[in-house]
Amino acid sequence: MHPTSPTTGPARPRRRRSLAGRLFAVQVVIVGAVVAGGSVLAYLFTAGRAEDTARHQVTAVALSLADAPTVREAAAAADPSAVLQPYAQQVRTDTGVDFVTVMDPQGTRWTHPDPAQIGRPFLGHIDQAQQGRLQQETYTGTLGPSVRVVAPVFDDGHHVVALVSAGITVDNISARLRTPLLALVGIAGGALVLGATASYLLAARLRRHTHGMDAGELAHLYDYHQATLHSVREGLVLLDRDHRVLLCNDAARELLQLEDPIRELTVRQLRLPNSLTRALESAEPVRDEVHLTAERVLLLNTSPVGPGLGTVVTLRDHTELQGLTGELDTVKGIASALDAQAHEAANRLHAVVSLIELGRHREAVEFATAELALAQRLTDQVVGAVGEPVLAALLLGKAAQAAERGVELHLTEDSRIDDGVLPDRLTPRDLVTLLGNLIDNAVDAAIENAALAAPEVRVTARTEDGHLLLRVADTGTGVDPAAADEVFRRGWTTKQHGRGLGLALVAQTARRNGGEVHLGDPGFHDGGAVLTVRLPLQRPAVDA
Repeated sequence: MHPTSPTTGPARPRRRRSLAGRLFAVQVVIVGAVVAGGSVLAYLFTAGRAEDTARHQVTAVALSLADAPTVREAAAAADPSAVLQPYAQQVRTDTGVDFVTVMDPQGTRWTHPDPAQIGRPFLGHIDQAQQGRLQQETYTGTLGPSVRVVAPVFDDGHHVVALVSAGITVDNISARLRTPLLALVGIAGGALVLGATASYLLAARLRRHTHGMDAGELAHLYDYHQATLHSVREGLVLLDRDHRVLLCNDAARELLQLEDPIRELTVRQLRLPNSLTRALESAEPVRDEVHLTAERVLLLNTSPVGPGLGTVVTLRDHTELQGLTGELDTVKGIASALDAQAHEAANRLHAVVSLIELGRHREAVEFATAELALAQRLTDQVVGAVGEPVLAALLLGKAAQAAERGVELHLTEDSRIDDGVLPDRLTPRDLVTLLGNLIDNAVDAAIENAALAAPEVRVTARTEDGHLLLRVADTGTGVDPAAADEVFRRGWTTKQHGRGLGLALVAQTARRNGGEVHLGDPGFHDGGAVLTVRLPLQRPAVDA
C-alpha cells in the first residue's frame, strides 16, 4: 500500500526523469559552466590587458614630457610652475590621462590637476626616479588609487633636474572596462540562451525517438528485444536499401546455414541459391513463397520498410511439412489405387460368380487363378527383391497406382536390397521422398507420351559398392540435354500445372544424405529419361 498524507491523500509514485530530460539538464549545466568559465577568463584577460594598456599609455606620456625641452628649460627657471602648470594641463587633456605632475628632484610639486596641491610633496615613491631610472607602481594618491609612472628629467650633464609623473586612476580603468564587459555579458547570455535552446530542441527530438523512456527502460527494452529476437524459431533478416544485412537472428543463421559474420554483407555475398537471392533482391513483396536450400525447404516472406529504406525478411522451415505432404500424397495415391483395385476386384468377382452360375466352372477357376497369379507374382517379386519394408510397400502402392493410370511398372531383375542394410540415418521419410517423386515424375512422363509408346516405368533398387542405387526409367519423351542442369532446380517442370518441386526435393534430400542425383542415358529405345540416385551407406570419414 502507498503511504498516505493527511492533507494530500495517497502519495503518487515518483516519476522517473526520461533520458531526454536528463540529457537536457546535463547539457544546460555544461553549457552554463562553459559560458561562466569563458566569461571569467575573458574578464580577467580584458582587465589585465586594460591595466597593461593604461601603464603603457602613462609611460609614453611621462617619457615624452621628460624629453621635452620645455620641461628642461622651466626646471632651471625661477618659477617653474608658471610655465609648466598650463603645459601639463594641456598634455593631460590631449593624452587622456588623469594627472600629469612635474616636481623638483626632492618631490615638491610644480604642477597638479588641483592647483591647491602645487608646492606640496608628491604622494608616492620616487627613489628609483631620483637615481635616474623609470619607476612604475599602483599607488593611492590625492585622486585615489592609480597606475602611475615617474620618469627623471636630465640636463645636458645627465643630472636629474626634475621628475615627471603621469597616471590613470583605477576608476578610469574600470570605466574603460565597462563597455567590453557589458558586451561580454551580452555574448555570454546569448550563448547560454542559444545553448539551452539547442539542448532543448535536441532533447525534444530525442524524447520523441525514445518515447519518453529513461536509460534503464531503454536498456531493459534492448534486452527484451535481443531475447525475443534470438528465441523465436522463425528466421528474421533485415536488409537495407542496398540489400546489405543489418540484422540476422539465430534461427535465420541456422535455416540459411550461415556461420561467418555476415553483418554488412550483401545478399549475393551470402552464397544462397539463385532463386532465393533473386527473391530477396526483389522490390516487390513476397508472400509464402517456397524455396529450397541445400538441406531445407523454406517458406519466404518479404516486406519493404518505408519508401526505399530496406526489407524485412521472414523465413520458416517447411522441410518436415513438405516431407509429410509428400508422404500424405503417397498414402492418398495408394488409397486411391486400393479403392480402384477393390472396384476392379468386385467386377472380377461378379464375373467369376456369373461363370459359376452359367455352369462354366472350369472357365471360372482359370479366370480367378490367372488374376490371382498376376497379382501374387508382382508381390512376390517386390517382397523377394526388396527387404526394406518401406520401399517394398512404396513400390507395391506405386505399382497399383500406375496400373490404375494405365502405366506398367516393372522392378528390374537386378534389384536387391536386404533388410537391415540401410543405415538408420536414412529415414523412411527420405526414402519415400526420393523414390516416390522419381516414380511419380516417370509415370507422368510415360502417360504424356502414351500415344507414341506403350507407357512403362522401370525401377531399379539395389546396393552396390557401399551405396544405395535408385534408378527410374520411363518411356516418355526424355529431357533436352540443354536442360540437364535445370532439371533439379525448383520451378522446372514439363507439366502444364506442375510446381516443379518434386525433382528439386529429390536433389535436396540426396545432398542432405551425402549422395547425388543425375540424369542418365535414355532407358528405352524410344527416348525415355533415366534418373539415378546414389546414396552412401556409411558416412564418409572426416579428416582430422
